[in-house]
Amino acid sequence: MSAPEPDSAVSAAPAESASRTLLVTLVLCLVCSVVVAGAAVLLRPIQETNQKADLIRNVIAVSGLLKEGLTEEQALKRINAHMIELATGDEVKGIDPDTFNIVKAGKDPAISTELTRREDVAGIRREPRYLPVYRIVGANGEFKKLILPVYGYGLWSTMYGFLALEEDLRTVQGLRFYQHAETPGLGGEIDNPKWRAQWTGKVLYDENWKVQVEVTKVAVDSSTPEAHHQVDALAGATITSRGVENLLKFWLSDKGYGPYLSRLRHERS
Repeated sequence: MSAPEPDSAVSAAPAESASRTLLVTLVLCLVCSVVVAGAAVLLRPIQETNQKADLIRNVIAVSGLLKEGLTEEQALKRINAHMIELATGDEVKGIDPDTFNIVKAGKDPAISTELTRREDVAGIRREPRYLPVYRIVGANGEFKKLILPVYGYGLWSTMYGFLALEEDLRTVQGLRFYQHAETPGLGGEIDNPKWRAQWTGKVLYDENWKVQVEVTKVAVDSSTPEAHHQVDALAGATITSRGVENLLKFWLSDKGYGPYLSRLRHERS
């Protein structure tokens, strides 16, 4: 009796099943990729709108206008945005401050300048040539306060925020960060209202307009002359605290908003 021949259909089945599984997997991956890409494109305008709205809310919050009893809508009417050239302090026309993206601008070689290691106190690598500034005016249009975008590197991330200055351009109205990835419970406490409140009333320049600001690990002694330049560091977050100090020193210097602040002081003198 001759031996039975191999069943070719049975032997081919595993190979065919594997091929079919692979094909289905590839099709599913392709479909998912298309869906994800499509969703990202469709949602981008919504995300950008939400980011813009959040930015405006932070500008309003740091302005102190809500504490005066104004609504957000009323406060927004008292805030005038302008674009300036950092190197000269001149106002720049033709660039919309409402759509200007600070993060993208800092990475674009066409509108930013590479900083040397010595210059780069804030750890940002490149500095945009232009940035928006926000003037807060009174009911009659008179200048009241100034809000400046500031940012710099902490422990894990670049910290983006706003610094609000009083009419004298040296006293802090408020400091608020709206984007960062610092450690929750440690460096992330830069969002803590109690720590933010320490900044209100601090003086960032001396009488000769030299930057004077220190985030100190030792509790601030209010009886010392230096106290009005100092803020307590965040507990357990030395590097983040130092990052905040460094970014303020950078943006308040001649490399940052110095030329604009000088021009504004002379305009108002």
